[in-house]
Amino acid sequence: MKALPMTDDERAAWWALAATRSLTPAALRALLAAFGMPQALRSQSFDALAAVAGEAAARAILAPLPAGWDAQVARVARWCEQPGNALVSLADPAYPPALLAMPDPPPLLYVKGQLELLHASAIALVGSRNATPQGLEDAAQFARELAAAGLVIVSGLALGIDAAAHWGALEVMGHTVAVIGTGIDIVYPLAHRELAQRIASHGALVSEWPLGTPARPSHFPQRNRLIAGLAKGVLIVEAALRSGSLITARLANEMGRDVFALPGSIHSPLSRGCHRLIKEGARLTEEPAEILEELGLVGMARSHADVAAPGSGAPATPAVAPAAQAGADARTAPSYAQDSAAARVIAALGHAPATLEVLARRTDMGGAALQAALLELELAGHVNALPGGRFTRTATRRG
Repeated sequence: MKALPMTDDERAAWWALAATRSLTPAALRALLAAFGMPQALRSQSFDALAAVAGEAAARAILAPLPAGWDAQVARVARWCEQPGNALVSLADPAYPPALLAMPDPPPLLYVKGQLELLHASAIALVGSRNATPQGLEDAAQFARELAAAGLVIVSGLALGIDAAAHWGALEVMGHTVAVIGTGIDIVYPLAHRELAQRIASHGALVSEWPLGTPARPSHFPQRNRLIAGLAKGVLIVEAALRSGSLITARLANEMGRDVFALPGSIHSPLSRGCHRLIKEGARLTEEPAEILEELGLVGMARSHADVAAPGSGAPATPAVAPAAQAGADARTAPSYAQDSAAARVIAALGHAPATLEVLARRTDMGGAALQAALLELELAGHVNALPGGRFTRTATRRG
């Protein structure tokens, strides 16, 4: 699938329309219905525009063009000439039909990669940036199995759960789409440059923001509505009570999408957002097959043995850094030097029981050093040994 070619005038007019952020979606649709393509709008009189969409919309359309207008339009034209890049307008048949049903679809989408993936069946998978080791593993495993069943994995290229979801899909040669809150030519965070390149090669990057737009806090809630809009449902893996993932879940619910949530430990602050969603009607989810069943894709799930494990062709999902994990539970974690063996083990334990094999993989520690650290933590009362060779953090009082 390819986007329709645009003339220079068409591209410039659509870019000007997209840059007019004060124009409401209702006014935009009314103006396009009345006057046709956007290049006709600036030639209309103030009275004609105001009669259709109101005086505020008329002023927005006829306002002077932004500084550096010609240079920016030329920059967009050069970007569109590069292989794999597409600029898709609301009038283009290649515009994702799922977004057209939204109350505020972006006038323009910048797409780098496989445009046809924006028309495929998709599941959004999002969660905390400061994810626990268990959360990262769950996100990657769900993404692997859902991607292997044919669903496109949609997420936001953020640290933590988002990255694990993208990597999980890539590990099984599945497809993944990253909706970003910057210009399509900017990678944020910078640590995800390689991940963004792989997504552009095997999936798609999507942005509604002009080239060169930096990351701004206000952009990410807007990005979240596109993540929800592109998918048939949204899976929340870990989320605190004040979390952007809960915004995505709310938007998905308002759009009539299914909302799924993974339950977690009652001691983990990153489970509380998921538990609230479940109380409010989200489906408690334990297996990818439950999502496939809910979406009417029964029979497409593959067993754990059939789904490629990390290291089978694509890079394994990067493990959470101990420092990042320490930030997620700073209120309850015992005090150890950040680079100590005990701190690494505490970070790797998260809030769910783990075996020695799992801890060795998460910490990259040898058996003797790992067991010594566990003994130290157990004697200090910070870790409990469970039947079956499993270990867990000692329960702490929640504040």
